[in-house]
Amino acid sequence: MIETLIVIGGVLGAAAVSLLVLSHNIRRWSNRIYALMTFSFIVLMVANMFTFGRSSNPDIILLCIRLVIAATSMALLCLYSLTQVLAVESGTVHQSRAFNTTVFWLSLAVVLFDMTPYVFESVVINAENAIAVSPSWGIVVFVMHALSILVLTIYHLFSGLRKGTRRRRRQDMCILIGVAPALILAPFTSFVFPVVYGVTWMASLTPLYIVFFVMMVAYAMIRHGLFDVRLAAVRTAAYVATLLTLAAMYAVLAYMISDFALQNGIEETASLLNPIAIASALFIALVFQPVKRSFDKITDRLFYRDNYSTSQFIARLNKTLNSTNDLRTLLERTAELIAVTLKAQQVLFFVHLLEDRYMTSGTKRRSKVSPAEFRMVEEELGKPGVQVLLASALERGNAVRRMMVSHRIELLMPLRKNGALVGYLCVGEPKNIGYTTRDIRVLHTIADELTIAVQNALSVEEVKKLNDTLEQRVSAATKELRASNMQLQRLDQAKDEFISMASHQLRTPLTSIKGYLSMLIEGDVGEVTKEQKHLLREAFISSERMVRLIGDFLNVSRLQTGKFVIEKHPVDLARLVQRELEGLASNAAARGMKFVYKKPKNIPVLNLDENKIQQVIMNFSDNAIYYSKDNATITVSLKKVDGFIEFKVIDKGIGVPQNEQQHLFHKFFRATNARRARPDGTGVGLFLARKVIRDHGGEILFESKEGKGSTFGFRLPLPAESKK
Repeated sequence: MIETLIVIGGVLGAAAVSLLVLSHNIRRWSNRIYALMTFSFIVLMVANMFTFGRSSNPDIILLCIRLVIAATSMALLCLYSLTQVLAVESGTVHQSRAFNTTVFWLSLAVVLFDMTPYVFESVVINAENAIAVSPSWGIVVFVMHALSILVLTIYHLFSGLRKGTRRRRRQDMCILIGVAPALILAPFTSFVFPVVYGVTWMASLTPLYIVFFVMMVAYAMIRHGLFDVRLAAVRTAAYVATLLTLAAMYAVLAYMISDFALQNGIEETASLLNPIAIASALFIALVFQPVKRSFDKITDRLFYRDNYSTSQFIARLNKTLNSTNDLRTLLERTAELIAVTLKAQQVLFFVHLLEDRYMTSGTKRRSKVSPAEFRMVEEELGKPGVQVLLASALERGNAVRRMMVSHRIELLMPLRKNGALVGYLCVGEPKNIGYTTRDIRVLHTIADELTIAVQNALSVEEVKKLNDTLEQRVSAATKELRASNMQLQRLDQAKDEFISMASHQLRTPLTSIKGYLSMLIEGDVGEVTKEQKHLLREAFISSERMVRLIGDFLNVSRLQTGKFVIEKHPVDLARLVQRELEGLASNAAARGMKFVYKKPKNIPVLNLDENKIQQVIMNFSDNAIYYSKDNATITVSLKKVDGFIEFKVIDKGIGVPQNEQQHLFHKFFRATNARRARPDGTGVGLFLARKVIRDHGGEILFESKEGKGSTFGFRLPLPAESKK
């Protein structure tokens, strides 16, 4: 009895787990191999029941013994293949493909060989019903094959335990523990003792090993994700446990009723507990629910054709409402769903839009209702206690009823949000008997969701329209800005051309004026008085300033047109500074100022653009004159500092305000106090100075404090050979 229950439970459990794994992913090789291995186990368990003591026919016993041997070889092949496939899936590949192919075909040959008389020749049952099995030489082939496959399988399992991931190690450990009893005990209980020593009852222990293995694989699936069917495995385990419990309850109840209540004998009780009776009871329990569901479907089709699941309908509606933001598409899909669920001839929506606009949408075959007709509906819905209109419930002379009947509308429900009317849901005439209270209650349930979805879609459309309007405005503004920018570029180009032309035209007469003034000051055309000489010197200084100003404008023009070029050649910078200061000495003396400069002797000759560097030195020095107080001393220094030549002009003048210093070297910028002290400045000298120094690979030096003076200068890198 217990043996029978074990076999039945093992077969059911193995079959359930096998079908679960196979149905989850039939294309996956590991799932296929496990299903084949489980089928081999089932054949082994069933055949094992009839090997010793279950049958008196020697031919049947011999066939079952051969099936047990063949199923064992096939199960071992599947176990080996399963470990290989799991190793490949986890990235810890073991044997080569050629080796595994050889093992596969040899094992199949052994499986077929196991069914021949070369393994077991015959079975003899003597007068005492003792079974004698006659093995042949082929049993050695079976044993050698089984041992070889077992060694390879155990090796791969231990290899997976050593090299695999944590999850793979736990899966392999479950498989190893599950297969251990079969590997260690089964050869003795199923082969050595029954065949060699004639102890046949031990063969009945084989199903226990298989049941244990199935339990361990099920545990690996539930606990460690083997075959990726964890949730389904949990449910299947619960289902199998339920079936086993039912079988046990059947056996106990049958025994109690037969033995105690009916006072039957042992034979009558045993007839109730035979495998066929238990299997029949389990089969009835297994098919009860499917049969019940089939009859439920038949009765629903015959008597409840309009029946539907409210929860499923609401779930489908939520999915539809979240499927799109386009209002018309949303209304069409929702209308089709409601029409199919309620078996309605048509469903249509009337939705109020902004600016007195509206939209109607719904199923493909729907009536066309005008806004004026819906205004009548609004008056009817304004009556106390009216939440939904049914055409069949309205009076015959009612105008709204006539409108609904003319458009084949049976049910009309408003869509409101916070008291504001968003639109109407109109459901056409029913295809069957009519709409029930349940249908109306369901529509009331989904009304809020419909309203929110419609409002969201309206908001999305408004945002899209706003985006389109903004894009048009931005495009128009961009086009206008481009036109304005092109006009400004043309004006800027014309300005540059004018400055360049005007500067060239002014330079020639100014040079002549400067030359003539110099001749008058020197007395080349006769003696001049002291007062005349003073006036002529002021005019000469102004002409020099005009020449420098024109030079600055010409350089700015060259920068704009890309013609500003640095032309380097060897220059004695110390001599250049001295010569430029000597040229400005008369200007300084006219205001009672003087330059303090000591020409250094260790300054090497540098490759510079002499004219442009000279202009930088002159701009810094000239600014010091104009922005310092009368009778001031201006300090000029030139020295080597850490691989650089450093030039500085230090004055005690008006300085630069702190908040304006960051703009000082920008084109045409002048500080506020500088504009007051010298209104006729241009703001291009410092801009050009920074450009010239940067093009020489140097940097501008600047420090200032308002009312206490400024330091302007530059730092130029020394050549590599001059740094030593």
